[in-house]
Amino acid sequence: MSTRSGDPRESTAKQQASLRRLAHILDTAIPLPGGYRIGLDGLIGLIPGIGDLIGAVFSSYIIGQAYQLGAPRMVLLRMGGNVAVDTIVGVIPMFGDLFDFAWKSNRRNVALLDQYLANPRKIKRRSTALMIGLTIGLVAVAIAIVYAVIHLLVWVGTSLA
Repeated sequence: MSTRSGDPRESTAKQQASLRRLAHILDTAIPLPGGYRIGLDGLIGLIPGIGDLIGAVFSSYIIGQAYQLGAPRMVLLRMGGNVAVDTIVGVIPMFGDLFDFAWKSNRRNVALLDQYLANPRKIKRRSTALMIGLTIGLVAVAIAIVYAVIHLLVWVGTSLA
């Protein structure tokens, strides 16, 4: 995207401001008593069956803009993880709806993009480390589950014999 002045930094700043406004609308535009704020994403998530998917589509727009602004794969994966958590947990009745109001994945992702644009090396390194750590953690959990199932089956087999 170019502006009349042709300055790419001005264009980037305008895109960032636009994404901040969108994240505000989706996550914090509606004030509640007590100082808490919710957004349209949480309200849309209340629609049974498709609400969380509609919210994920809006959230994907922010990730697409981050891609256009040059965010690397690891940062985009981290942003996608924020949306995935929001979407997956959001489908749990009652708890998911409350979680939707608190998680605010869009604001997280815009903040992550802002941090990346301000300090690309640092955020890319942190995102890579986080994704590697999560992968190792998920593999460890999967191994523990397989180990537990095998031992449970052995125990059941020896108990029945």
